[in-house]
Amino acid sequence: MIIIPAEPHDVAKLLAFRKEAAGWLRELGSDQWSRPYPADKLLATIEAGCVFMLRDGHTTAGTVTLTPEAEDGLWTDAELAEPSMFINKLTVARQYSGQNLGGRLLDWAGDRAHRAGARWLRLDAWTTNEGLQRYYLSQEFTHVRTVREGSAVNGGPRVSGWLAQRPARPAEHYFEDRTPAPERLPYAA
Repeated sequence: MIIIPAEPHDVAKLLAFRKEAAGWLRELGSDQWSRPYPADKLLATIEAGCVFMLRDGHTTAGTVTLTPEAEDGLWTDAELAEPSMFINKLTVARQYSGQNLGGRLLDWAGDRAHRAGARWLRLDAWTTNEGLQRYYLSQEFTHVRTVREGSAVNGGPRVSGWLAQRPARPAEHYFEDRTPAPERLPYAA
């Protein structure tokens, strides 16, 4: 499998991918991703070079967003002063479930963050999705705190405020990485 940067023409595919994941989550009893994500925000993230797609031939097997920008109102000023990268929208196609692709994408993200000079790989997960929280804990993330104040980027109250982190570190992810080398974080040592 290869990992590549998403391109602007991938917006519709990625929104459909998210919709598929939302349907699966709904079957599990979660309202995660039930509100549509704004296409313009996704396009801006793609154009910034922060969205990556895991490809198996012509099939998208997974996707992850890795950005040096934290969502407003989640992390303290002291935490934001530490070199960090933030993952979100980690998704694996249902046909690829059970193959640890999510864990490998997290390893890829942590390796990329490390190469950019980050100390931490951080995330904010759905506040009510305890299964997802347990998953991240099993992937060596440590829960930092849960933030409930604020609003979501796609409207309504904040729903993704369970904060966790793990050290950014080199990792074997076993993907063919066809992404450009990451830019060094401006505040990295």
